[in-house]
Amino acid sequence: MNKQKTEQQWKEALSAEQFDICRKKSTERPFSGKYTDCKQAGTYLCACCGESLFDSDVKYDSGSGWPSFWQVIDPKKIKEITDESLGMKRVEVTCRSCDAHLGHVFEDGPQPTGLRYCINSVSLELQQK
Repeated sequence: MNKQKTEQQWKEALSAEQFDICRKKSTERPFSGKYTDCKQAGTYLCACCGESLFDSDVKYDSGSGWPSFWQVIDPKKIKEITDESLGMKRVEVTCRSCDAHLGHVFEDGPQPTGLRYCINSVSLELQQK
């Protein structure tokens, strides 16, 4: 899949919800995503470009309403961007390959990293093992 597309090409390639979240940085409603309670083994890929981002072995139930992971497969596959929207300071997580908005990372996760990658289900596609 071509990772560098125009806005119109993304609109044609993605569902309306995917476009809103992945390209316009929206957020899905908590507890509404297909991967929130998913226990299937596999690799979570970027829904826009297919880049492998998270392994199911590091997924956990954070109680937040979004799929949560305590580690990314390779830190070079994501970008972390300071996000001061909505009157708070957070760290946005995007796919380095295609700039898709994935979610945010917080420092309240479990050990060994202490991180919680809080990711929109619609930004992901599970490749089952």
